[in-house]
Amino acid sequence: MKPQIHTLPNGFRIVTEAMPGMKSASVGVWVNAGGRHERIEQNGIAHFLEHMAFKGTARRTALQIAEEIEDVGGYINAYTTREVTAFYARVLENDVPLAVDVIADILRNPTFDEKEIEIERGVILQEIGQALDTPDDLIFDWLQDAAYPDQPIGRTILGPAERVRSFDQADLANFVTDHYRADQMILAAAGAVDHDEIVRQAEALFGDMPQRSKLQFEPAKFHSGERREVKDLEQVHFALALQCPSYMDDDVYTSQIYASALGGGMSSRLFQEVREKRGLCYTIFAQAGSYADTGMMTIYAGTSGDDIDDLATLTVDELKRAATDISEVEIARARTQMKAGMLMGLESPSNRAERLARMLAIWDRIPDLDEIVERIDAVNATDVRGFAEKMAHGNEIALALYGPMAADAPDLDGLKRRLAS
Repeated sequence: MKPQIHTLPNGFRIVTEAMPGMKSASVGVWVNAGGRHERIEQNGIAHFLEHMAFKGTARRTALQIAEEIEDVGGYINAYTTREVTAFYARVLENDVPLAVDVIADILRNPTFDEKEIEIERGVILQEIGQALDTPDDLIFDWLQDAAYPDQPIGRTILGPAERVRSFDQADLANFVTDHYRADQMILAAAGAVDHDEIVRQAEALFGDMPQRSKLQFEPAKFHSGERREVKDLEQVHFALALQCPSYMDDDVYTSQIYASALGGGMSSRLFQEVREKRGLCYTIFAQAGSYADTGMMTIYAGTSGDDIDDLATLTVDELKRAATDISEVEIARARTQMKAGMLMGLESPSNRAERLARMLAIWDRIPDLDEIVERIDAVNATDVRGFAEKMAHGNEIALALYGPMAADAPDLDGLKRRLAS
């Protein structure tokens, strides 16, 4: 069945998609408020709010929020990205109204109890500590900062510990007032759902929310930068980034297919050349991610300190080589992988609800799957070679390195020259 969309007078949007045969549903609210919407002194507050949503409302204690959902066999969770914060639940068909009510309650009636703030502050500080002890997580935060220095989109989602230690009740409430507006929220549901019933419930729960003038976020600007730290670890963690299209750009599907052919699976160029033929690493991959106004293709690998120079050089050489000899067979494989991943993922109500919210936020409509497949199929080897050429020449790159290596290896300027030659 096709998705159905309804917009309340205050700008709050509801999108649902019934999935015949399903006995459960996923429902959630996606808020256009993430890390890039924070001022520097607020860095980490969007994620802090994600945690506090489950810590009690005017109607429910933290325990009651968990019990009401788990008593019916469901689960409830949330996540924060650089552009959105999402609150969602998965429940059986008859319990969809309960899930909507609980999510509306945690969004509209949080108490931000001072005792709970202190407890959750400790939890988040532990989460930050865990991330700092996980090199293959930490390296991506470093890469983001190297590519977008001194910009909201370049800062960590968790925020620095010193900021997290300073947030108080007023800080949380002010961020909600500024960013949790009706016109910046989307209620998305998929599975065993009744569109009209969800709209009626949304009108009652969200219809009185105010609509405010839209707050602008700072435009992103990709830079060529690096961050490195010599550390006594088992491996050097290597992450390289190049700017790629935003999700509004016509080349967005070309960039994703290019990244897949380059490092999206065991048959990809990087996996075959770097791991299978040279044995320089256990893990290597490439992926393309997009934001509203920019994008970043990321290549990651872990290797020994003795092999890091060879790995970095070979990676750059594969970026260059793709511009001249990537084949239609490779592109066809990448297209098929991309379509299969998308279509298999949509068998899950949770993935489908997330897609509904994301597509509506980007395009203010839900493109048919046939339209997306057609755009993927339209990408050919000539398109990808041309895109690879643009990526290799005249493009900035960012680099992050962490582990046992020589202080100057590999050299960012040297990699840039090699890529452009």
